[in-house]
Amino acid sequence: MSALPRAPSAKNAPERQAMPDDQLMLAYAQGDAAAFDVLYARHEGGLFRFVKRLLGARLAAQADEVFQDTWVRIISARESFSPQGATWRTWAFTIAHNLAMDRLRVSGREVTLQAHADDDDSPVPTLEHGVRGAAADAASHPSAEELAFWRAAGRRLLACLDELPAEQRAAFLLHHEDGLTVEALAASLEIGFETVRSRLRYGLQKLRGCMERYLSVLEKRA
Repeated sequence: MSALPRAPSAKNAPERQAMPDDQLMLAYAQGDAAAFDVLYARHEGGLFRFVKRLLGARLAAQADEVFQDTWVRIISARESFSPQGATWRTWAFTIAHNLAMDRLRVSGREVTLQAHADDDDSPVPTLEHGVRGAAADAASHPSAEELAFWRAAGRRLLACLDELPAEQRAAFLLHHEDGLTVEALAASLEIGFETVRSRLRYGLQKLRGCMERYLSVLEKRA
């Protein structure tokens, strides 16, 4: 991942480090280049991981280009950003999502699934809750066997994500990793609430099947 070229700016003041994303973006729009430096440093890693995972292994070589294009779009749209709408993070990740999906469409690798949600009105379950909770419990005194298990489970989860249709993978990453609510996803992606729920539900079902070996081990430990 290469660094985004930027004009030189003053050293980041401590008060900027404590500023919320939205305020930093507004300050940057008013000419404070150092505010952009803080935003970039704060979200560089998470945004790049999101882009890379959304593109999947087949288009991993294009992740850096899409990542750079995302920041170029953010810079170009700095004066139109409004904190009354989505948060900066939601806004930025939506830009990254749209650029990545465009790249997937061009490559012909996007798989569209228009599935209706089933009759279950219960909240969308979280696949990672049990995995992360158990990992946190083991983190204090991990054995060599436990470390090997979690590393293997992590690699398997990334492989399983790569097998999901692009739209389901995007919904999962935005919801479970970036923390967007179903309502925020629907608004940001301009799709229906039930469509978001459907993508999350079917994506989670596939991930559970793909991760069955590791999830069964966790269930036995519970």
